Amino acid sequence: MKSIFSNTYLEKRFFIVLSGIVIGFLLSYIFPNLMGAIKLLFFIFVLAFVVDFLLLFASKGMLVGQRNVPEKLSNGDDNEIEISISNSYLFTVSIKILDEIPHQFQKRDFNIIASLAKGDEKRFTYHLRPTERGVYVFGNLNVFAKSPLSLVAKKYTFCNQQEVSVYPSFLQLRKYNLMAFTNRLFEYGLKKIRRIGHTMEFEQIKDYVQGDDIRNINWKATAKRGQLMVNQFQDERSQPIYSIIDKGRVMKMPFDGLSLLDYAVNSSLVISNIALKKQDKAGMFSFSNKIENRVVAEKRSSQMNLILETLYNIKTNFVESDFSLLYADIKRNINHRSLLLLYTNFETMDALDRQLPYLQAIAKHHLLVVIFFENTELNRFVTEKAQTTHQIFEKTIAEKFVYEKKLIVNELRKHGIQTILTKPEDLTINTINKYLEIKARGLL
Repeated sequence: MKSIFSNTYLEKRFFIVLSGIVIGFLLSYIFPNLMGAIKLLFFIFVLAFVVDFLLLFASKGMLVGQRNVPEKLSNGDDNEIEISISNSYLFTVSIKILDEIPHQFQKRDFNIIASLAKGDEKRFTYHLRPTERGVYVFGNLNVFAKSPLSLVAKKYTFCNQQEVSVYPSFLQLRKYNLMAFTNRLFEYGLKKIRRIGHTMEFEQIKDYVQGDDIRNINWKATAKRGQLMVNQFQDERSQPIYSIIDKGRVMKMPFDGLSLLDYAVNSSLVISNIALKKQDKAGMFSFSNKIENRVVAEKRSSQMNLILETLYNIKTNFVESDFSLLYADIKRNINHRSLLLLYTNFETMDALDRQLPYLQAIAKHHLLVVIFFENTELNRFVTEKAQTTHQIFEKTIAEKFVYEKKLIVNELRKHGIQTILTKPEDLTINTINKYLEIKARGLL
């Protein structure tokens, strides 16, 4: 009995009708002729309430519900959550779904209202966009059922405590995989880069066909065979590609709910996969006041899963990053010339000047690409029209910081260091473009 009443909720219609009856009784003292009609209305109301209660609690019918959550959620992407509800009552029920979403999303007004016919089953979907990696906990799936009388509702509770982990953006990974497979990456901003010359890794001698580069004709083989033969080359493969992620306090800055660190993590996942598809070796590590999360560059089948699990565990530690430590570690542990994609952020020339000697030292032995971020909020503020003297002053300061970003790019390039200055949302595609440009130009 206690369970029945704990799952019973009076609906708004119940209180509206009851309030009308109470007002009617009060009016009957002024107009005695109303008393009989009000009493009859009250007994009808009580009878309707009993019938409504019996329909929901005494009949054999019930609701069955289930929440279907992916095994993993993709950070920074819209993830689909599905709820299925089936109705075995002998009548149409109105339902209200209240799902206890993880607290990280701060959604307090979530609900779905629908109706289910007799024997019907419906599926409802909604989307969640997490902005930080880690474990998320779903609470109860609460469904309130109402009969056509809608005086009382019965509460059903399903799916207690579901845990799901939020991983780096594997949906973004799949998207770029699909676009690459269908040659549609240009739709997302990938540049068609003309190959300059070719690499000198010889593959085989083959018969000449129309379209082959005549500069590759092998004249000795042609003379022996009596027909045109050409040398065929392939891209230099198995080159180490490292994603190096700065997890100091400069990477905690948020844009569109996602920290710079998470943008870098998502980009590292995608570029590692593309490097492996290009037959290169993919690896990664992070740094701040110490070197962590190391994955040695390899080209094995389990490499992507190892990188994914490692990226999942990267957290900002709020200290100033030690670039001298980074230089010493690279010199000690990376012996072959490699492509180093360094995800960090510089806001001022002073910040760059402190680290430039270490970046120059790294660039002497490796192909270093420094990737840092435009401040899109400042860019937006600069383009707005100033209305007051105070706004003019603020806009001038903002323009100074925007200009310093360009100076940083010029300073790095002056010392022969490749750079990417990008909006956070364009990070992945710009990094892919740079990697493919380096491969096409044979710089590594």
